[in-house]
Amino acid sequence: MCQLAWLGYVAVDLGMRVPGYPESMSGATSATVHDAAVEYGALGNIFIWIAIAEMTSWIGVSQMLQGSGREPGDFGFGKKFLDGKSEAQIESMKLKEITHCRAAMLAFSGVVTQSVLYDKGFPYF
Repeated sequence: MCQLAWLGYVAVDLGMRVPGYPESMSGATSATVHDAAVEYGALGNIFIWIAIAEMTSWIGVSQMLQGSGREPGDFGFGKKFLDGKSEAQIESMKLKEITHCRAAMLAFSGVVTQSVLYDKGFPYF
């Protein structure tokens, strides 16, 4: 999630917009878009979609808690990439994934902090 959050935060500051982006929010940066999105009403829509995703993920969590053998964070995506790999290779890939995710968490928090402190676009200094 933080890898995508970093990409989205920087992409907005580089000027990328989704088609149909409202003109009233065209001058907003990633750091200032919150207030503009609240006025436009977009955050309510985002909240609904995130709530649906969280409710859906609860099915997997519930199954895990009932002893299904499912590991935490395993939603079944990308398992075909592990076919034919040894147990050591699978453990190595899991370690790489969690390491990259933790680095992305630090990167995202750094990007947000720099963009607010320096009040500039990417590269935020």
